[in-house]
Amino acid sequence: MNWLKRKLQENPAYSRVAPFVVFLALTVAQDYSGVFGKYWIYFGKTLVGIWMIWLVKPYVSELRWAWSWEALVVGIAIFAVWVGLDDHYRHWGSKPTVETAWNPIRAFGEGSILGYFFCGVRILGSSLVVPPIEEAFYRSFLYRYIGHPDFTKIALNYFGWLPFLATSFIFGFAHYQWLVGIICAMAYQWLVIRKGRLGDAMTAHAITNFLLGSWVVWQGAWKFW
Repeated sequence: MNWLKRKLQENPAYSRVAPFVVFLALTVAQDYSGVFGKYWIYFGKTLVGIWMIWLVKPYVSELRWAWSWEALVVGIAIFAVWVGLDDHYRHWGSKPTVETAWNPIRAFGEGSILGYFFCGVRILGSSLVVPPIEEAFYRSFLYRYIGHPDFTKIALNYFGWLPFLATSFIFGFAHYQWLVGIICAMAYQWLVIRKGRLGDAMTAHAITNFLLGSWVVWQGAWKFW
């Protein structure tokens, strides 16, 4: 454990990239874990994510939640755009089917405690664990690294067209809903630049994901998961 802490302390990139890579690897593993396995892997991934955030937080000074009216507006607006635009453009990759869509209610049965448990895990994981991991990677590391390899010399409020567009497109095409993903990335990056801190983007990201998760369960709109 000491070697890991030393690595995190000595390498600013490692502390921002490693949690994202581990999280991504577990996400990929979900697709190969069977009908029920993917839900348990997501649960485990969420616990691992919490541990990784706790582990790197002392070495990523900007990894602090922050509240602002801009974060609230952006979070709600991106949720509305994500749902509102979904039927109006061609998506990236294969469309989820009834069998492949994330739907624990269907998998475990109506009224199943496990079904609603995994819905709750997904909402809480996407709202509280995903935002700090993804924002630290995309907005703190990748955006600034594209601006300058020694990214810690770049202030969080720095604006450059190349990193702004590149990061937004990379984030967007990492999602099935690529268009709203790009819009989402631009909005979160704008928050970081405007405020000069990461916390507002984390909050906006959390609000978007919480509202989207609640919408999925309420409306049965499993295609968004």
